[in-house]
Amino acid sequence: MDDAQFGKLAAWIAEAGLAGESETAMVSGFCARAVASGLPLGRAAVFIDTLHPIHEGLTFNWQAADGETTLREYGSSREGEGLERWLRSPFYQLLQSGEPLLRRRIGPGSEAEFPVLADLASSMTDFVAMIHRFTAEGVIGDMDCVYSSWATNAPDGFSDTDIEDLKRLMPLLALAVKSASLTRIARTLVETYLGRDAGQRVLAGGIVRGIADRIEAVLWFSDLRGYTRITDTSAPEQIIPLLNDYADAIISAIHAKGGDVLKLIGDGTLAIFTAADREAACLAALAAATAVRRRVDELNRRRSAETLPTTGVYLALHFGEVFYGNIGSKERLDFTVVGPAVNEVSRIAALCRSIEQPVLLSATFAAASGSARNRLVSVGRYALRGVSVPQELFTLDPTQTP
Repeated sequence: MDDAQFGKLAAWIAEAGLAGESETAMVSGFCARAVASGLPLGRAAVFIDTLHPIHEGLTFNWQAADGETTLREYGSSREGEGLERWLRSPFYQLLQSGEPLLRRRIGPGSEAEFPVLADLASSMTDFVAMIHRFTAEGVIGDMDCVYSSWATNAPDGFSDTDIEDLKRLMPLLALAVKSASLTRIARTLVETYLGRDAGQRVLAGGIVRGIADRIEAVLWFSDLRGYTRITDTSAPEQIIPLLNDYADAIISAIHAKGGDVLKLIGDGTLAIFTAADREAACLAALAAATAVRRRVDELNRRRSAETLPTTGVYLALHFGEVFYGNIGSKERLDFTVVGPAVNEVSRIAALCRSIEQPVLLSATFAAASGSARNRLVSVGRYALRGVSVPQELFTLDPTQTP
């Protein structure tokens, strides 16, 4: 690769990074352009750890055969098979040695050193692994470097010039991949901790304190039946797994029906459903309620089989107007909903226990539910704490098919 080709490819990497291209697009574009410039790549992989509640990192695999790059998320490398694979990888050896580059010719007997060489033995002739480390100030969680591997099927393997080209180009690609990964991390964090819609609004620039939209929404407030009793009678190490299991069942059902979870308050969940019209939002919330009941039943069967404590869900649905936006101090903001309707839905949820109804719906929800109104039955009028006038409440008619 001559200086003109190098300069052209380096400029493309910078442009792709500044344009916010995905890591997949950058790896594909880089490999295609490198091959066009004479670098004999047959396969390539770029790895970067991330900050995610489930995945430890991401791999971007490119193959010359189809020119495609595939994304794979990998789990923990701290235990089990993940740890075993990590300890037998060339990257682990690089970290142990402190060297930035490892090269191995692929041939008879070479596959015994690293499992990846056995995978490449039938089609590749030469392999290079590289690590580009970040300084301490650039580390986020376990994301402290970019790993990459390169293989060729050229009969004589990589030339020394090819290796030098990779050594010159890879820091630029690593920087661009890191930039894209930081954007991905920011999106993951705000959506995980604020909720999907709230997270998207924050990333779009909605971070000014006191700026809130007045919206109409279905408000969902649910909590776990007998949670205090469970915490008093169960081993402490069982409590967090229990909360996680039931949160998975509830949150996945809400998200599947288009709702947005705004807060987890101990065992409680606050969510909203918005739609083009009131009826559509109510129908989505009712569909999520049905899905929660089914998922919790399945979860209880599994936990019972494992002799773990089980519980149920109390749920209140309300329809009203709320303010949706940033509330808090200059140092600590929360993107959430506020207004009388939020207080009312929590009061309705509290009544589930005293009148032994797993689901309670407000009169305003019933009025907005349109075609679903025939699935609801009144359970009477009740005084809500902090609300001056008693409210008629409804529940799901058990004789009606969801």
